[in-house]
Amino acid sequence: MSYEYDIIVIGGGAAGLTASGIAASLGAKILLVEAEQLGGDCTWTGCIPSKTLLNASKTAHTIREASRYGLTDQTPEINFEKLMNHVRSLREQVYEEADHPDIFREMGVEIEKGKARFVDEHRIQIEQGDEESRETTGRFIVLATGSSAFVPPIPGIEDVKHLTNESIFEINTQPDNLLIIGAGPIGIEMGQAFSRLGSRVSIVDQQNRILSKDNPELTQILRDKLSEEGIDFHLGSSVERVQQFEDGQIRLDLRNGQQTRQLSGDRLLVAAGRQPQLENLKLDRAGVSCTRNGITVDERCRTSNRHIYACGDVTGRYQFTHMSEHMAKVAVTNALLKVPKKMAEDQVPWCTYTEPEMAHVGQREQDLKAAGQSYKTYRFPFKKIDRAITEGKTEGWIRIYTRKNNGKILGADILGAHAGDLICEYALAIKEGVSLRKISDTIHPYPTYGLGNRRAADQWYVQNQPKWMIKTLQKIFGYRGEIPELNDIV
Repeated sequence: MSYEYDIIVIGGGAAGLTASGIAASLGAKILLVEAEQLGGDCTWTGCIPSKTLLNASKTAHTIREASRYGLTDQTPEINFEKLMNHVRSLREQVYEEADHPDIFREMGVEIEKGKARFVDEHRIQIEQGDEESRETTGRFIVLATGSSAFVPPIPGIEDVKHLTNESIFEINTQPDNLLIIGAGPIGIEMGQAFSRLGSRVSIVDQQNRILSKDNPELTQILRDKLSEEGIDFHLGSSVERVQQFEDGQIRLDLRNGQQTRQLSGDRLLVAAGRQPQLENLKLDRAGVSCTRNGITVDERCRTSNRHIYACGDVTGRYQFTHMSEHMAKVAVTNALLKVPKKMAEDQVPWCTYTEPEMAHVGQREQDLKAAGQSYKTYRFPFKKIDRAITEGKTEGWIRIYTRKNNGKILGADILGAHAGDLICEYALAIKEGVSLRKISDTIHPYPTYGLGNRRAADQWYVQNQPKWMIKTLQKIFGYRGEIPELNDIV
């Protein structure tokens, strides 16, 4: 059978753009279908605007606490509308420089705006508003339609003007009292950003701790830091009802066990997770299986129909831009090159961009414990990293989990300044099977935060230096010093 395109990509976010770019580099004829603007969640409602807002709030916080750096504390003047215009201008800049359709057309990618749905397993129909729809065929099809904010069915929520990550960057008036439902990455990042800009912030979550996927010891340190900055946490609490009154005030009715209380604010941000965008795709017509969590894929990103692939948030596997890109590479490589390539699911890093940052890669300590796996933990505090001392960023720890016998790295957690950058070294180490000993033996420049990774790795030498060996050296060479206790150097 002859197909109009070698590959059709549905969705123009991080996964879809990556898939299209790689397919183009391999000489395939490609059609990219996107219902809105290219760039997706990351450019327009996620990574780019949120990190821009976080950076602005960090600057405001630094001005308030300038005395920590030998300067004079001042109260920053915040023009919130101007700030939000800055946020929106930067995402436009990213779009123009990285996501604009002309960039991909120059690669040879044909782009069509519209909503795509399956007619059969190789044929799709593209709805283009009031215009006539178009049908076309593809030998391979990649689904990359992403996800959207999940709003839980709380009584009253439909009658309340609430915000999500898809609307919060469009406001021009700063909330006086911001209520946030959800203590995951979005809720925690936006909570700190708005708190530092001067809003009162209250965060509610059913879980008893923040960032439930991260190391509990480190997330408790982060929670304490955020509480010190003025964020009010209501954890282990469910929202039983939401109401909005004529004056615009919003009220949450909370329950924690037998205790009830009410919270009031002028804006509500719902940050309760994501849901895959599956509507109107008509997956059944193509024999593509899915669940409420997303499209089912195997380790090669293949769906239940072997010539149809899915990648990114729509699969429900990992809701990170970097994993969307990774999955897109896996999908296109398997489809076009016929080279078996699997997702590196044991090497997935992530980071929450609060200050300090919270990052992770590899196996989590709680999972190692639950599996009964033998491992050893090595730690190093930021208060002993000289660069962190010079910049007044001494909160946090580096924690590494390794095999006991050889120091091969299983996973790592980092809470501290630039944790998202520091975790990259451990991501590479896990991928390539690099041990702590090899990291320790690698020269790192001084003074850098990266040196903290080497200092953490040095603990392998410290804790694996048996006394009998030192005593033997003393006896052979006549050394006379006392043998220090080095098992807990930090």
